[in-house]
Amino acid sequence: MKKYPKIGIRPTIDGRQGGVRESLEEKTMNLAKAVAELISSNLRNGDGSPVECVIADSTIGRVAESAACAEKFEREGVGSTITVTSCWCYGAETMDMNPYYPKAVWGFNGTERPGAVYLAAVLAGHAQKGLPAFGIYGHDVQDLDDNTIPEDVAEKILRFARAAQAVATMRGKSYLSMGSVSMGIAGSIVNPDFFQEYLGMRNESIDLTEIIRRMDEGIYDHEEYAKAMAWTEKNCKANEGDDFKNRPEKRKSREQKDADWEFIVKMTIIMRDLMTGNPKLKEMGFKEEALGHNAIAAGFQGQRQWTDFYPNGDYPEALLNTSFDWNGIREAFVVATENDACNGVAMLFGHLLTNRAQIFSDVRTYWSPEAVKRVTGKELTGLAANGIIHLINSGATTLDGSGQSSDAEGNPVMKEPWNLTEADVENCLKATTWYPADRDYFRGGGFSSNFLSKGGMPVTMMRLNLIKGLGPVLQIAEGWTVEIDPEIHQKLNMRTDPTWPTTWFVPRLCDKSAFKDVYSVMNNWGANHGAISYGHIGQDLITLASMLRIPVCMHNVEDNEIFRPAAWNAFGMDKEGADYRACSTYGPIYK
Repeated sequence: MKKYPKIGIRPTIDGRQGGVRESLEEKTMNLAKAVAELISSNLRNGDGSPVECVIADSTIGRVAESAACAEKFEREGVGSTITVTSCWCYGAETMDMNPYYPKAVWGFNGTERPGAVYLAAVLAGHAQKGLPAFGIYGHDVQDLDDNTIPEDVAEKILRFARAAQAVATMRGKSYLSMGSVSMGIAGSIVNPDFFQEYLGMRNESIDLTEIIRRMDEGIYDHEEYAKAMAWTEKNCKANEGDDFKNRPEKRKSREQKDADWEFIVKMTIIMRDLMTGNPKLKEMGFKEEALGHNAIAAGFQGQRQWTDFYPNGDYPEALLNTSFDWNGIREAFVVATENDACNGVAMLFGHLLTNRAQIFSDVRTYWSPEAVKRVTGKELTGLAANGIIHLINSGATTLDGSGQSSDAEGNPVMKEPWNLTEADVENCLKATTWYPADRDYFRGGGFSSNFLSKGGMPVTMMRLNLIKGLGPVLQIAEGWTVEIDPEIHQKLNMRTDPTWPTTWFVPRLCDKSAFKDVYSVMNNWGANHGAISYGHIGQDLITLASMLRIPVCMHNVEDNEIFRPAAWNAFGMDKEGADYRACSTYGPIYK
């Protein structure tokens, strides 16, 4: 799980020996080294390690050198490629032909040699052969001895690299369904064809009795359990909320609540082990269980067969989706509530692009300014003045989503784990109350997290939907978390479930029909759930979606920030229509 793909850098060159090629060797290789340095200095994998680049052993002027480069990349675990050149090259001989690699070409904008001519020629070759590539061409002419990467070129290289690394990281991994379909939610009807053909992933599945079997037979690290229980008692159980939501006859005794805490901590350890395995289990004699399911993402069914009888999965899901636990600060897992695999995939996209924890929420309610005034007697102000969307779920939201981490200026943020501090961890834990679960919803009990996300965080809400006859589509809405008057929050929150975590969200409005007002965003959202990532990452999501041949049906990203393969230009001048036509023509990568 921790063996990350690398990005291959292909320095291509004019193959004519006797003066032409020799004069370009140093320049071309220096460009390749500059690209590798740019990527490794700016991008990290989920564990914090720099994204590695592999450069071809030599410049590539003829097909034999292309083949040698391809062989090296296979050995080195390359998952995508960037071709660089400052001159004319023999396009069909020097191009990357691997159909599974996302690929980009940077043609140096200089007048001494025709890098732009090669770029145009090789992109035409890619289009003709059905191997779409991203074209990168700087806005301003550079001198031949200038090996710096202009800002506009660097931005496109990094956008491509982030998305390409996500594509390659998913390939060969698994989505683990813990349980099956939850309450008829279509997103939890897991579609193996989609995962296999579009993401290159397997589907694994366990019955939820496997969690009980491991509990009953002690198939978990007992030392870790003791550590986890002590940490939970100090940091979570100490913040247990009053059992005000349940009627007296439905409230559990102290002894029963204590047993629930023990149960859900064991659940958390077991669910993690099911995803990624645990070498400790092999030492205990459980060789098969020690392997795990190689799952880069998972979903937990929970409702209702499990939660009608056992404590709910809110604590395990919330902790796994968080960037820390009893073992310290670590990369967040991706676990979808109610086994909504479509939302789990959106969470996975956001996680791979940002390395940050992802919020899973119900897209619960649109509150118009008029409705808020009627119910509370007060008016929404600031960013919230045009209305708000209530993002809330049953208590399984990442604790990072509280916004209790701060940057150097004191602004609320959700951080990559290597930037998270112990103070951030403590603040997130202190801001989270664990209320006894609402036993009208969760008859088996358990505990649900409760916090209010801080306002002012730039976020992107996204959702993948599967459409019969069309295939997958992606929705994107950039916006912000907002703070509202505490009295307004109190009254609105009490109308739903005040034991659950709340994020008030406002999308950025624009002249696109789905974003003309906040209501339209809610009204055009394609499902009951959304995945929310810190930062405005819509541009990266659009680039990633084009690599996977998933059209984007709704977004509020400016057109001049959209970066798709060059072949998309051949499918018409309306960008969204062209996206649909291109994705339909090329089809999924792995089919």
